[in-house]
Amino acid sequence: MSETRRKLTTIFCADVQDYTRLMGTDEEGTLAALKRCREAMGRLIESHGGRVINTWGDGLIADFPSVVEAVRAAVDTQNELAGFNARRPEDGRMLFRIGINLGDVIVEGDDIYGDGVNIAARLQASASAGGIVISSTVYDQVRNKVAVGFEFLGPLMVKNVDEGVPSYAVKIGDEAPPPQRPSPSRPQPAAEIAEARPAPAGRRLFAVLGVIAAVLIGINLLSWQGVFWARFPVLALAVVAAFAWNRSQILFNRKATSLAIVALGMVGINLFTWTGQFWAVWPILGIAAVMGLRWSMRR
Repeated sequence: MSETRRKLTTIFCADVQDYTRLMGTDEEGTLAALKRCREAMGRLIESHGGRVINTWGDGLIADFPSVVEAVRAAVDTQNELAGFNARRPEDGRMLFRIGINLGDVIVEGDDIYGDGVNIAARLQASASAGGIVISSTVYDQVRNKVAVGFEFLGPLMVKNVDEGVPSYAVKIGDEAPPPQRPSPSRPQPAAEIAEARPAPAGRRLFAVLGVIAAVLIGINLLSWQGVFWARFPVLALAVVAAFAWNRSQILFNRKATSLAIVALGMVGINLFTWTGQFWAVWPILGIAAVMGLRWSMRR
């Protein structure tokens, strides 16, 4: 029999809004999209030190030793899935709701049980499509550590819990507050709303990098002395742009793509400083070996 014990952990619950409707409209397409979104979410959870405990239907549950990393994983997940959904028709978008709670749970084997899990599931159910709702125990730990805004929603009633659980909506960009908002039992203090929001990264960054590269090339050509020195800073800008793209894509494994970007950067340096030897083959071989080991050690 599996050993039963207790622990304090951060519980992360997610499911898909209107999953039944999506399945009824396009069963195979919905399952394929769910698989891609789940793979992206699993990679982000792992990269933030979390562990996927279970998946069922359209749901997922994970736990994290760090409260801050759990919230960061949720924010990164919603930002990445927003990019995925932007390429889909409006009525076919796969929008996840996420709830996060810090609580004491019962651990049996690889599963966790208890009120801490129930509260996370209730928070997830009250979140808006594409939104995140956290408990006050999570808010107390992350309010000055994560660059997002928070909106106090009041006490959330949970089965088998006598008192309401104070909850907060995590504000990502221009996301609207959850539609199912409990009536607050007290006025919302202004100090409980953080206005800081992360600057969006995307087309604006690529445009800025492109302008900088064009200016450098122009300066090089206008002050031409027989050396095309702009190739090195332009290569560096291209690598920065590639890493920025990698942060927002969900098509490929982000860690493997990062290694591929480094390898291509080394090839560029080798070609720009060509002396008759392709020395970049050795670090590329090392990167390929690391990628091969990572792939072989996956569960």
